[in-house]
Amino acid sequence: MQNLPLNISQILRFAATAHGDREIVSKDCDGKLFRYDYAGALSRAAAGAEWLMSLGLEPGDRISSLAWNTHRHFELFFAAPGKGLVLHTANPRLPDEHIAFTINHAESRVLLYDANLHEIVERLKPALHTIEHFVMLTGDDYDRRIAEFSGTTLWPDLEENSGAFLCYTSGTTGDPKGVLYSHRSVVLHALVAGLSGALGFSAFDVILPCQSLYHATAWGLPFAGAINGAKFVFPCDKFDGASLQELIKSEGVTFSGGVPTIWTMYLDHLARTGEDTGTLERLVIGGSAVPRAMAETFETQYGVKVRQIWGMTEMSPLGVLATPTPKVAALGHDEMNDIIWTRQGRLQFGVELKIVDDDDQDLPHDGVAAGNVLVRGPWVLERYYRQSVSALDADGWFDTGDIATVDANGFMRITDRKKDVIKSGGEWISSIDIENVAVACPGVKIAAVVGVFHPKWEERPLLVIERMPESVLDEEAVRAWLEPRLVRWWLPDRVIFDDIPLTATGKIDKKALRGRYAECLSVAPLSAA
Repeated sequence: MQNLPLNISQILRFAATAHGDREIVSKDCDGKLFRYDYAGALSRAAAGAEWLMSLGLEPGDRISSLAWNTHRHFELFFAAPGKGLVLHTANPRLPDEHIAFTINHAESRVLLYDANLHEIVERLKPALHTIEHFVMLTGDDYDRRIAEFSGTTLWPDLEENSGAFLCYTSGTTGDPKGVLYSHRSVVLHALVAGLSGALGFSAFDVILPCQSLYHATAWGLPFAGAINGAKFVFPCDKFDGASLQELIKSEGVTFSGGVPTIWTMYLDHLARTGEDTGTLERLVIGGSAVPRAMAETFETQYGVKVRQIWGMTEMSPLGVLATPTPKVAALGHDEMNDIIWTRQGRLQFGVELKIVDDDDQDLPHDGVAAGNVLVRGPWVLERYYRQSVSALDADGWFDTGDIATVDANGFMRITDRKKDVIKSGGEWISSIDIENVAVACPGVKIAAVVGVFHPKWEERPLLVIERMPESVLDEEAVRAWLEPRLVRWWLPDRVIFDDIPLTATGKIDKKALRGRYAECLSVAPLSAA
């Protein structure tokens, strides 16, 4: 067999050859739409690659982007690694000090950014020690520069294990950590992600990525979608319900995905306007557990299938995905939905997964035993960027920090993060299970459960709720909803109504909540739990 390396440039070159006239639509920072196709994207990516190399960059050098979901950012996903550069996708929602840390840690030489992030860049400039070129992607700055180049570059054959993307964890427990994706890992991940048992892409799909391009390469969608010739619709930074609905209806979107908070807002928009979901067929939702009520509403009211996904930056990020199997379908529609809506997913080719106890002993896949989730595979991290110590155990397994069960059908259900699990009076309580019940209560926008100090039980669950706009929900109504649905000793000691902080990746910031309410039960009457 021919020993040809797996290179990211091959993906866009294939899309331009096999699906050259398939449309790509992109909203810009000013709200205007830009339209072209895969052939045009390849030409612009090639011109961008030529311009980047004209700056004196060498293969292996890092450049950073501070940008949203647009066609220019999409082009950089191929232009930079196609010439052997490493693209660091900086997260604009991180605190300034964390953004600066990641860019400096990457030692990037170029920073490309969107116009509405100009103020952040101006604040950061004095702290960015290695950046030689600041280039605005929007407006005519970037376009003017690449217009001087032919766009007919020859894409070199690169060592497939060389670096391509540098993605950083959100850094909620310290400085962000870098994860360096290789050409090989990205291509293999893309091939598997598009399979029918995973995202199930085809050339008939129209993909609206609400996963940010700066977060684990938008879960690999730019590559899996391009391989399958799907149409892309890029929303820039407009993820509110009305903006998404406009694109879904006008562009014929069939597939989208993102964190649950985005789809909470979208459902609220549909409920207020009475609109339908148009051509939308399926959603893949991850980042945190999907409330069953959300999945059920999408399917029963709008005919949209919701599939949960689980992974992490260290996994490129695909781990498991909740798609049915013949065995699960044979259980009947209701039981199948119960599995699909309440589990994060089943194994995908390329990822080995097991659950172990605190003594590293394998646990049974009975849907009951909960243990630490360990993974390994060709797109799973071996060690963090610029660290010499491996992140794996002696047998090559990476500890994800999640606690989960796996049932007899091979479906995994996350019960908590290790740092979030609540131990009350020596017994474990799942914060995720309480949240899933609470968020289904009418009037709840987001529900978060954290463990806080209790003078008798050491730790008890605290429920924090962010109401829907105009909701008058009170604690009595919440407790009336929870009591028949939870065992008594799992009931939260307090229900607090407050705005819930989110991390830079749209997840609930439980660290902030624990800090905010650390002492709220320390002088409260002892719980009767």
